[in-house]
Amino acid sequence: MATDDSDAVDPAAVDARAGDGTRTNGVSAAPSGTAADESTTGPERVTGGSRPPGEVTLDDPVTVGGTTVSNRLYRAPLLECAGNGPDAVDTLVAELEPTAASGVGLVFQGASVVTPEGGCVAPNMTRVHDPEFVAGLSQLTGAIHDHGGRIFLQLAHGGLRSQAVWHAGYREDRPDHSELAVSRPPWQLRALDRLGLVDLAPDVMSTGAVYDLADQFGRAAGCAVDAGYDGIHLSGANMGILQQFCSPLYNRRDDEFGTGPDDPPGSGGVRFLEAVHDAVRDHAGSVPLVTKVPAETAAPRFVRRHLTRADAVRVATRVADIGYDAVAPVEVSTFWDMSVVRGAYPERAWEAADMQAGYAAAFGGPLRARVVAALNRLQSRRFPREPAWNADLCRAVRDRVEVPVLCEGGVRERGTCDDLLADGACDMVGMGRPFYAEPRLGARLLGADPGTRALCESCNNCTVPQVTGAPGTCRTPSVVRARARRDRRGSYD
Repeated sequence: MATDDSDAVDPAAVDARAGDGTRTNGVSAAPSGTAADESTTGPERVTGGSRPPGEVTLDDPVTVGGTTVSNRLYRAPLLECAGNGPDAVDTLVAELEPTAASGVGLVFQGASVVTPEGGCVAPNMTRVHDPEFVAGLSQLTGAIHDHGGRIFLQLAHGGLRSQAVWHAGYREDRPDHSELAVSRPPWQLRALDRLGLVDLAPDVMSTGAVYDLADQFGRAAGCAVDAGYDGIHLSGANMGILQQFCSPLYNRRDDEFGTGPDDPPGSGGVRFLEAVHDAVRDHAGSVPLVTKVPAETAAPRFVRRHLTRADAVRVATRVADIGYDAVAPVEVSTFWDMSVVRGAYPERAWEAADMQAGYAAAFGGPLRARVVAALNRLQSRRFPREPAWNADLCRAVRDRVEVPVLCEGGVRERGTCDDLLADGACDMVGMGRPFYAEPRLGARLLGADPGTRALCESCNNCTVPQVTGAPGTCRTPSVVRARARRDRRGSYD
């Protein structure tokens, strides 16, 4: 949910030419007018504004790992909270198909867990370890393809961010729980454990277990490709297990997946990402493979060991060399906090009467839920909310890699998207929470004037209820009413 770092850009790297099918840094752009599927090519869109001829815009196609995407707008990974029950596929279709129908070129299905147990960071997440279940997701991929869109599946495991650590109700139902860990948890988490605020039962992985986990990512990717997914996205940030492998705070291993005294920070994580890459290639072939790359620049001051922007640029460069087809650099914390959903304190969500029982179950009672809400209020003031807060990091990475760079985090306006692309910060622009507010947002942004804005107010009333397993949806009345007015006017047709 966030991104990272910065550096000077070679002027040649800024001038991304879509019209003749070439781009700098070795990243190819599909010739202007090329559609993701020639059979679904629609009327040519006209971009608002007065940009110079040949300058890349949000409406131009792009190629990721040999797969052509019809434009450069993507729905960033979000929690769908669809679970694995009999309605899971229908829930996913209902949530994601409208986005593809609105013209968005690439849809990332949100974090889906690769193991049969553990690893979920919130209730009702979807697991993708079972080939039979994943095969049923062909209904979803077919629906996306019917609109000329592409869909990538994000694969994930929470590690020490998983429910077993923080969700009181989950722990009560599973008294013998444990959770995969890269190393012994850092002292900060152990202190919270002693205070009773979290419950640590770490299962520190052996070298063989690390390879087994990498293979589980690969097997899930293979099943996804068989079900029609166009690519794979790894949840490499937001304090999931992939970030924990990269982070100096979490990774104190002394085997090949650790970072030795002479290694640059993040080296152990790169080796795990290489193992996952190899497993994906073994099970899924040459499918486009994308990963988030974290810079832990939002870490609290008391955390001295963390990934800097320079570390993140180095990690991104190395994974691109390994064979990843695109990277999404993000500025995050070392902990699960509002660095990934920067915005306002969601007072309406915290005060909602129908959510109180769920909050109490999640956090261990009404009093603890109020304490968490108070901490949430403090965090909302800590993190800056400038648009495209990951742009500087993305620009620094893009100057060093020859694969597409994806930028997300606080982008709300069409003009911002075009500026990011034209200035060389990235090759694609993503939005997350705005698609909770407007599932068919693409119809308003693509072909639009620079001043066209998403309705999302970054108020976070959509995110907090997800700790109870509630679906991601806009709960802010003013935004819901504004969407209804636009719907009546045909803005999403």
